[in-house]
Amino acid sequence: MSTQKGREITIRVLKFNPRSKVSKPHYVEYKLEETPGMTLFIALTYIRENLDADLSFDFVCRAGICGSCGMVVNGKPTLACRTLIANYPDGVLTLLPMPAFELIKDLSVNTGKWMDGMSKRVESWIISDHQVDISKLEDRIDPDVANDTFELDRCIECGICVASCGTMLMRPNFVGPVGLNRVARFEIDPHDKRTADDFYELIGDDDGIFGCMSLMACEDHCPKHLPLQNKIAYLRRKLVALR
Repeated sequence: MSTQKGREITIRVLKFNPRSKVSKPHYVEYKLEETPGMTLFIALTYIRENLDADLSFDFVCRAGICGSCGMVVNGKPTLACRTLIANYPDGVLTLLPMPAFELIKDLSVNTGKWMDGMSKRVESWIISDHQVDISKLEDRIDPDVANDTFELDRCIECGICVASCGTMLMRPNFVGPVGLNRVARFEIDPHDKRTADDFYELIGDDDGIFGCMSLMACEDHCPKHLPLQNKIAYLRRKLVALR
């Protein structure tokens, strides 16, 4: 049984190793045949295994869960494992590393370092003086409140919202949409006993909740479709009275 030959696609990658004294940023083009259902992750894996073993990019789950394979594709940050080559009619994809994060090499950036700093900055843990007795049932929580908390917990910390954010380009110390989402998650969690004044101390400035310009790029590009703008607006309304 014969099969129809796939079209030729071009993957243009900005390659650069900041740890090399001789490396300079430059584009490298790779041409390969598209296969049915091919994702950008599959294409990059083919390139690394067959055309350029030196190409660096990140991946773990290949299913849009770990958030490791974030990169900028034709000017828009996205997950490589969820990017179908068929959605690019001209068959040309230009790839860059996500901005706002430390560059490791080529398309690989250190989102973990940034996320760790953000997590500590917003004190991303339950703060309460309540003593938990593991021999007893957990305290009951209203189902609607639990669902709201779980909704925000779906964030996979891929960094795409950060790479999409215009404020990040002007304010390198901006806590980012993911940081504001994290604060919103703990603000609605009944286990956390912090007050609005406590959260204001964490994000009540132009590098926090009042720095957001509401451009909505974070929500537009979020691969998990989190309600980022609603939660950011909610926090701003709640904290602006304390300003």
